Parts: sequence; structure tokens; C-alpha cells
Amino acid sequence: MKLVLAIVDREDVTELMKALAEEKIRVTKFATTGGFLKSGNATLISGVEDYEINKVINIISKISRKKENVASELNARHGRATIFVLNIEQFEKF
Repeated sequence: MKLVLAIVDREDVTELMKALAEEKIRVTKFATTGGFLKSGNATLISGVEDYEINKVINIISKISRKKENVASELNARHGRATIFVLNIEQFEKF
């Protein structure tokens, strides 16, 4: 089992949660603020089976498209999602 932590742009969160729900992926959302760009985002957490990881990452990457950040002095491209996948030693649901 894995724990997926996905920090996503707030503009994408509604569509992303809907797409994950359609695939029966349960998600918990936290409103968060980014440290680098100080922009609003959401952190999604979900416990998923190992075989579901690629499906979850594909959904997030499909919806969280790249955008040009014109506010940046460097005019660099910044992604709209950052994903962490952690191993889970134990999972209980009551």
C-alpha cells in the first residue's frame, strides 16, 4: 500500500477530485499555500494499492498541465502538481 501526497494548483483541484472519484480513488483535500510562489493550492492525500499508483499519477499529470508563470522574474515554467509516493507499513479503516 502507498500514500500519495499531491500538491496541486487550486484551479485544477475540482476536476482532479472528480476524475479520481470516477476511478474509485478516495481522496482527502487540505487547502494549502505554496512557499515559493505564494499561490493557493491544495494538498490531496490518498491511500492506494501498489497497482493503482500509475493510474493515480496519470490522472494527476493529465489534469495538472504545465502553465507559464508570468509572475516569476525568471519567467520559468512551473508545474501545477508535485507528487510524493510513500510506502505504508500499516493501514486501518474503521
